[in-house]
Amino acid sequence: MRPVWAEIDLKVIEENVKSLRCLASEKTLFMSVVKADGYGHGAVEVSKAALNAGSDRLGVAMVEEAVELRRAGIAAPIHILSEVPPRTEDIKTAVDYGFICTVCRKETAEMLSQAAVPAHKQVDVHIKVDTGMNRLGIPADIESVERFVLYVRSLENIRIEGIFTHFATADDPATPFRDEQLKKFLQITNALSSAGIDIPIRHAANSAALISMPESHLDMIRAGISIYGLQPSEEVTLPPACRPALSFKANVSFVKKVPAGEGISYGLTFHTTRDSVVATLPAGYADGYTRQLSNRTDVLIEGMKAPGLGTICMDQFMVDVTDIPGVQTGSTATLIGADGEAAVSAEDVAARIGTINYEIVCMIGKRVPRIYI
Repeated sequence: MRPVWAEIDLKVIEENVKSLRCLASEKTLFMSVVKADGYGHGAVEVSKAALNAGSDRLGVAMVEEAVELRRAGIAAPIHILSEVPPRTEDIKTAVDYGFICTVCRKETAEMLSQAAVPAHKQVDVHIKVDTGMNRLGIPADIESVERFVLYVRSLENIRIEGIFTHFATADDPATPFRDEQLKKFLQITNALSSAGIDIPIRHAANSAALISMPESHLDMIRAGISIYGLQPSEEVTLPPACRPALSFKANVSFVKKVPAGEGISYGLTFHTTRDSVVATLPAGYADGYTRQLSNRTDVLIEGMKAPGLGTICMDQFMVDVTDIPGVQTGSTATLIGADGEAAVSAEDVAARIGTINYEIVCMIGKRVPRIYI
């Protein structure tokens, strides 16, 4: 195994799910979102842990992600949260495997029906309504939605199980826009109900809304970043019992003494200002440790911070261990995670490069082995 790895504590995933599940009513369904390979944690393993902890359903972004879970023996309901591309092979796969499909175009609904009828299968679909994200969905006016719902309901072997929307600003409690989105969505679902159109599952809440907008819980919540123990935002913090499940580590591959005034790495963007001890770590941007962290990162070795030196390479980068006694080949460096009393969080790494914790964990590459504990 490479001397670079990610450790994922599945018990932590389970504990996070249980803590988050307690924030909603027992009658509210709980979906664990495991797209993007479980936000870099491993979709199959995370899914099993989340289901063990009480998740009712799983959410992914694409057909291929859903197929991976089914082939791993996961029988729970799986939602494809983006609309299935209106391509024959994708539609047929979604029908054959019994996935719950997002629909917001007639073409997609028609193709699902056309594939379901000869297969003698019923396809459950959820109608996506765009209440202001302006990414995907039917425009949020009552007439358009009602007309679309009636059309989809008329198609053979199609059952409308749910209707949903997605918040653009749920992670910022100070903005009124999330309340406006919820109001639009409820006006639409109430109008449908008044017209005698019963849709069993209404859902809008993501992780941030689960925590900070209890009025948005409705019939199901979709928990993504929170089940991994990562904050939805600086403004929306997790329950105290939730904690990060992932650590990213590497063993030191080389240690050398470098005199003052020497350049380090490609472009010589860093020069030593003293006689230094420099350690090389066998991870780089091909592993998801982005080049943007060049000269602006710290790792932990022996519970102490070791500043990054110079440009991050494809497979390696260097750190200053001058002030850390005893570092040698094989010493463990923590790129994300805790070492003793010290810690480097995904949020810390994200702040260094002006991004969010989601991107940091999703970037950890496939060639980094995952170790489950």
